[in-house]
Amino acid sequence: MMTNGVVHANLFGIKDWVTPYKIAVLVLLNEMSRTGEGAVSLVERRKLNQLLLPLLQGPDITLSKLYKLIEESCPQLANSVQIRIKLMAEGELKDMEQFFDDLSDSFSGTEPEVHKTSVVGLFLRHMILAYSKLSFSQVFKLYTALQQYFQNGEKKTVEDAEMDREDAERQMEKEELDVSVREEEVSCSGPLSQKQAEFFLSQQAALLKNDETKALTPASLQKELNNLLKFNPDFAEAHYLSYLNNLRVQDVFSSTHSLLHYFDRLILTGAEGKSNGEEGYGRSLRYAALNLAALHCRFGHYQQAELALQEAIRIAQESNDHVCLQHCLSWLYVLGQKRADSYVLLEHSVKKAVHFGLPYLASLGIQSLVQQRAFAGKTANKLMDALKDSDLLHWKHSLSELIDISIAQKTAIWRLYGRSTMALQQAQMLLSMNSLESVNAGVQQNNTESFAVALCHLAELHAEQGCFAAAAEVLKHLRERFPPNSQHAQLWMLCDQKIQFDRAMNDGKFHLADSLVTGITALNGIEGVYRKAVVMQAQNQMTEAHKLLQKLLTYCQKLKNTEMVISVLLSVAELYWRSSSPTIAMPVLLEALALSKEYRLQYLASETVLNLAYAQLILGIPEQALTLLHMAIEPILADGAILDKGRAMFLVSKCQVASAASYDPVKRAEALEAAIENLNEAKNYFAKVDCRERIRDVAYFQARLYHALGKTQERNRCAMIFRQLHQELPSHGVPLINHL
Repeated sequence: MMTNGVVHANLFGIKDWVTPYKIAVLVLLNEMSRTGEGAVSLVERRKLNQLLLPLLQGPDITLSKLYKLIEESCPQLANSVQIRIKLMAEGELKDMEQFFDDLSDSFSGTEPEVHKTSVVGLFLRHMILAYSKLSFSQVFKLYTALQQYFQNGEKKTVEDAEMDREDAERQMEKEELDVSVREEEVSCSGPLSQKQAEFFLSQQAALLKNDETKALTPASLQKELNNLLKFNPDFAEAHYLSYLNNLRVQDVFSSTHSLLHYFDRLILTGAEGKSNGEEGYGRSLRYAALNLAALHCRFGHYQQAELALQEAIRIAQESNDHVCLQHCLSWLYVLGQKRADSYVLLEHSVKKAVHFGLPYLASLGIQSLVQQRAFAGKTANKLMDALKDSDLLHWKHSLSELIDISIAQKTAIWRLYGRSTMALQQAQMLLSMNSLESVNAGVQQNNTESFAVALCHLAELHAEQGCFAAAAEVLKHLRERFPPNSQHAQLWMLCDQKIQFDRAMNDGKFHLADSLVTGITALNGIEGVYRKAVVMQAQNQMTEAHKLLQKLLTYCQKLKNTEMVISVLLSVAELYWRSSSPTIAMPVLLEALALSKEYRLQYLASETVLNLAYAQLILGIPEQALTLLHMAIEPILADGAILDKGRAMFLVSKCQVASAASYDPVKRAEALEAAIENLNEAKNYFAKVDCRERIRDVAYFQARLYHALGKTQERNRCAMIFRQLHQELPSHGVPLINHL
């Protein structure tokens, strides 16, 4: 049988076979042994030795590419190999026969050139054995394939030489063509040997885990896997890689199909049954059910996941497999984490995992417990102590992936609590930390979900401080590191949409913000509905916004999404005072403040206090509003967003002016001067985030204050700024300075 130049008698009974590419590698090895130590420098020999392993383990490549790889290491040897292959391909069949006969001399003598048990020695012996088993007709077909392989290589070399003489633009187009040709060669290289296939699968699996961008594209990888399975349908590992590849593109049918085929082939090959008897068969069944439950859970099929998990638990209990039961317990928590008693399952899972010596599972349990306690409002010091204990497990067992997850979780916890400086520090720590995993084919663990989360936090933190150029650079890097077809791309897509939405709202471009709501809703339904209500409120659609917010409030209270509940309550309160009903807004704001204090959400608590102070200002008690502001302004200026800092300073100036109404003229003038200084600071903050609508309000307010102080020139300057902005941003009928 012969396929694409590969001659083999029994595909499933032989582990390796001779191909024209492997003959070229044998020529390279032969030339290396014939070349004296003085002819090749020590550096060149070291490069050649480093090149040999990927050549022996990797898939077949074209002759021109092989020449290029050898030439990069040792140009002299590349010329010798090219001449030797040319003489063999343009000669007669007996030249190839003689070449294989001479290979056996490498093992002869008291000090052989190649040791029999070395990597190169085993490769030579496999090739000699595979060649000796070929019939005469198969040898002739192999020689014909070698001639065709050489001719194709010569054509490619001539094309490359012609390409070098063309201009730069034409050269770039040719390089793009070469990329597609190389991908085609990978797919049409014929069946891989067992070692080549195992190396290819392990390499692609490592790339999918750590650096998805360096792996083959989903279509190319699936094409290669289909080609591999065409020659060996019972290759279980290929089915599992196909399952991972289908998960990348969210193909639930194909991923389920590949996963079931993997466990079916695992049972058929008897890989586990040989050593464990019937236990191997049962082990495959229970882990198949467990993986199926995880698959359904990932796609949101919770009912099917629960059924598969129950099956896995039943089989694991019958087999007394505590390790499998621990994994089942972890997934049972994931499925039931919305229940009030779910933390009991999690605590039990952590204790059992420590008891059975499963540090990976124990650490994941601790981190899930920390996440749950963070949402329940536990203090940050207790959460960080728990994460410190899990970090000890990570460093002790070199669990670098979990170290990354732990730091990303700390970043998220500090942002949840409103400590932007600490969140920024943790994100920078993760990005600057080197991975502990050994480098595998140039792969480092820097393209995982943890890095995507940290980079998204970094982009949002920069955007909050008005550094939109820096945020855009971070998002550009995210787009390059996690392309749109990768599995973690949704994280930066949502982050990008939210930043664009906030910028559009700040700039008064409500129609643009409304167009972004669709994209946000597709990535996060709750966030999308909330942003839709915010746009409606800005466009004075008060009734529709109120109905939408009430529905969202009920839904979030049911899901116990406290952070969104508080945000919705603040939006409802703003609707009330914009509708001239500040008294109705007070209970809503007090409820939001109680929730934010209970769950220790400092950022939302400070924002709620700002709204309370504004409500008191509207009700005519500016002195109390000013006292309340002094309590909230410190955390806002320390960790708040630039927009919130501007809002706080603007509100302080309003309260100062309102309080100065009863002062004597001298003291009143001093209060107005202080208010103008605060307004200048607020205007600087608003300018950083390009919030022109609020700059317009500040300019209007400053013009009124300068008029009261009799400063005509400054008043006219502020009035001109207000007029320019008012013509660009019409007020849509909303009274000026009627929002916080």
